[in-house]
Amino acid sequence: MKKTRLHGRRKHHAKKSGLPPGSLIYVGPGDEDVTKLASPKLTLISYDAAGLCEKIIHVDELAALDLGSADKLWLNVHGIHDAALIKQIGLVFGLHPLVLEDILNTEQRPKLDEYNQYLFLETRHFYYEKDTLSVSSEQISMVLGHHFLLTFQERSTGAFAPVRERLRAEHSPMRALGVDYLAYSLLDSIVDKYFNVLEAMGDDSETLEDALLAKPNITQLHSIHQLKRASIELRRVVWPMREVVNHLTRNESGFFKAGTIPYLRDVYDHTVNFIESLESIRDSLGGLMDIYMTSVSNRVNLEVRALTVVAMLFMPATLIAGIFGMNFHDMPWVAEPNGFWWAMAVMGGIALFMLMIFWRRQLLSSKG
Repeated sequence: MKKTRLHGRRKHHAKKSGLPPGSLIYVGPGDEDVTKLASPKLTLISYDAAGLCEKIIHVDELAALDLGSADKLWLNVHGIHDAALIKQIGLVFGLHPLVLEDILNTEQRPKLDEYNQYLFLETRHFYYEKDTLSVSSEQISMVLGHHFLLTFQERSTGAFAPVRERLRAEHSPMRALGVDYLAYSLLDSIVDKYFNVLEAMGDDSETLEDALLAKPNITQLHSIHQLKRASIELRRVVWPMREVVNHLTRNESGFFKAGTIPYLRDVYDHTVNFIESLESIRDSLGGLMDIYMTSVSNRVNLEVRALTVVAMLFMPATLIAGIFGMNFHDMPWVAEPNGFWWAMAVMGGIALFMLMIFWRRQLLSSKG
């Protein structure tokens, strides 16, 4: 069976064993992972109400960035396995070593850390693999400052494409808003993608239910287990994600403007709605397991009942044959020329009589 990235990816935590906190060691898929970019890609978007400038930059150009300008900066990094690059970005934007360490560790759950000059947010982007009925995920890290937003992705996920298009559009109202609204938009885009995964799982769950009601088999049981495992992985991520968004709505650090808070509350509502829908699918999968076990048990009962009916039909014949097989000199029909056929007729008659009784009581019907 094909392994999914979420369950098949290798762990590399042993590389950090014994190292001090803040050590910049990449933890994630190794060089054998084909999804990892060969080299990181840095995309810088600077914008204000008047216009937008988007370009791909080299790491050496980071030092020339003017963080004190009036422009809003969005730096997106595709590919985070280069620890030296992450360290250089940290030096330019004044990031704490623990933040850089968390960015390089791609096996984390959603979290939120507050610092004096920025917020650090970890979240995950999910993919649904229909052929294996499983989910895989990519870590997305965000650093929100007062005038800049940094995003770090393991690879190009496409999660931010709608936001980029809105930002690139002429006379886009997003350009007049702060980077806090941009951070909200990216977060909202990630949460919206969760519902795509949920809908695909729901469709497969309904298809599986129809197949179970028609003819259950062991393959469907495996599919149920796969979907249940996928729902557990989703739940493990979205529950802490809800707490992260809830903390953002309180805006205790003041990085979000008052006009952005209602939008964050909307994202929080979406996460709650997602969790409720996910729990509904989990309950449905539990019901599918019950359907499978009931169907298998019913099929076994029908087979046992059929064998029992056959055995009972032959029991009178066995009894009669046993009686005539006793070694007595004087027995009925033994000396008669047609005695054998008389015995066979009695056996057949009793069997037909019992068959009629079984039929009238619907013991021969699959619905009985």
